[in-house]
Formats: sequence, structure tokens, C-alpha cells
Amino acid sequence: MKRLCEERVVIVTGAGRGIGREHALSLAAHGAKVVVNDLGAAVDGSTGAAGSDLGPAQQVVEEIKAKGGEAVASHDNVSSWEGAERLVNTAVEAFGTLHAVVNNAGILRDRMLVNMTEQEWDAVIAVHLKGTFAPTHWAAAYWRDQTKAGKPVVARIINTTSVSGIYGNPGQANYGAAKAGIAAFTQIAALELGRYGATVNAVAPVALTRMTEGLGPAPETEEEREMRSPRWIAPIVTWLASEESSAVTGRVFEASGQTLAIAEGWVRGPRHAPVDDPTKLGSIVEELLSKARANSGMNGDPGGWPQPQV
Repeated sequence: MKRLCEERVVIVTGAGRGIGREHALSLAAHGAKVVVNDLGAAVDGSTGAAGSDLGPAQQVVEEIKAKGGEAVASHDNVSSWEGAERLVNTAVEAFGTLHAVVNNAGILRDRMLVNMTEQEWDAVIAVHLKGTFAPTHWAAAYWRDQTKAGKPVVARIINTTSVSGIYGNPGQANYGAAKAGIAAFTQIAALELGRYGATVNAVAPVALTRMTEGLGPAPETEEEREMRSPRWIAPIVTWLASEESSAVTGRVFEASGQTLAIAEGWVRGPRHAPVDDPTKLGSIVEELLSKARANSGMNGDPGGWPQPQV
């Protein structure tokens, strides 16, 4: 088998279980040296005696080593500025350099927004959005220093967004807002980090994991379960982490056992000359809407967005 990531050093956050674990195992199978980061938190992000388990990260490390790979565990909190810095330092100290960061860590605190608490909002935004920004910041700073020192850099940031963010899903205002922010962050970071030899892309996965098993109907057959396996997400992440993906940046990929697709971003649709009289806007907006594509549903197809109840 051709190994895409031979000798590349890759950080994977949230890698103790589910999708992140599949990323770590796939990257290691393709020759990467992996920093397996996982705080060991429960699905809702809680830690401590009832919610935290430092074992998953080390278990993945041992699994990689048993197959002849190289890996180290990290239990740093990626939503902590200092924790994210330690995470990047761990990679450099353990393996001498850093080539890629897969920002995958996440939690859920689903609730309709009228019932959502400030703490539920803040916790999800912190883990997903700051937990993507902070590791990216410290990795980019490292690559900037390498570039300034005249060393060649072929670096990758691979973020995790969601169809809940780019298309919208009721009950996930906090999660969806964070994931939509990650998609926008991906595009902006791609524009900024190219000068340091880094590409930045994102993946919107659909898979049955500990986080998603309570969302929607459970698979009824082995075939359905297989189609929702997190293993379908790892191939595109592994390829994006490799040097083969150098020409791809600023893109969002959808990945599941049913499809691999590129999610196209916001585009300017039907337009009209500027209007300075609000009393004239009713008919103008009606005409624009008649020409515009309807919002996409969770399957990504235009027109699938459920009509809001007004």
C-alpha cells in the first residue's frame, strides 16, 4: 500500500474515540507520527470523576504502537490557550517537528435556543470554535518561524465543520453557529497561511458516533450501520494531511458512507439596484426570492430547508 503521510507529524484532537480515533489510526497506517489528543471528557464536555477518562487517548496510542506506528498521548484542553500551546509543543518535542493539525475535538449541548443557557452556549462555542482557533494559532506561529528561518514548510490544517453548521439543524444553535464559524475560519485562515506553506481545509462528516447516536433514528440494518461508520471520514482527512493535497486550500468537504462532496460556500444570487425607499422593497424582495435558490436541507440539496413556522 502506498503510504501518503510517511514521516509526517500530525496532531489529531478529540482522537480518543469515534471519528478522531479513525483519523489517528488511518494517519498512522499511512506512516504519520501522531499526537493523539483527547481530554477524556463526556459527550457534553464534562470532566472529573464522573465525566473524564484519560484512558482513550493512551488506548489509541497503544493501538498504533501495536501495529508498528509511532504516537504519543496528549490530554491538553484545546479550548485553553496554554493547553493548545502545550499540544503543539508536545508534537515538536516528541517528534522534532509538526506538519499537520486535525482539529476534531467537540462536544454537544443540544437544546432549543429559547431554553438554552448561557453556559451551554459558551461551552460549545469554546470547544469547537476556540478549540479550532487556538491549536491553529500555535501551529501557524511555529510554521511562520520555520519559514522565517528558511526551512521548507509543507503544512496542513484540517478543521471539522458540520452539515448542522453549513445547512442548519433545529436544536443546535450553539453547535451549528460554531461549525459555521469554523467553515468561515477555514476560508480566512487559508488566505492568511499560504505564505507560511500551509493549506487549510475543513471536513463536514456524517457518522454514527458517541456524539450522534441520539440524533435521528438508529440504523436498522448492518448495511445502514456500516454506511454511518466513522471510518468513511478518515480517507479524505489522511489525503488532505499529505503532500499530495498541496493545490487544495480553503475548501469544505462533506464525507460519509454515502458521499464525498465539496460544499460550495455563500454566493451572490439574484440582485437589484440599490433601493433607498423601504416602502418599495416588498415587491422587489418578492421578485428576488422567486429567482433565488431555496436554502439547502441537511442533505445539501437546494430546497430541502424546512419552512420556518411563523
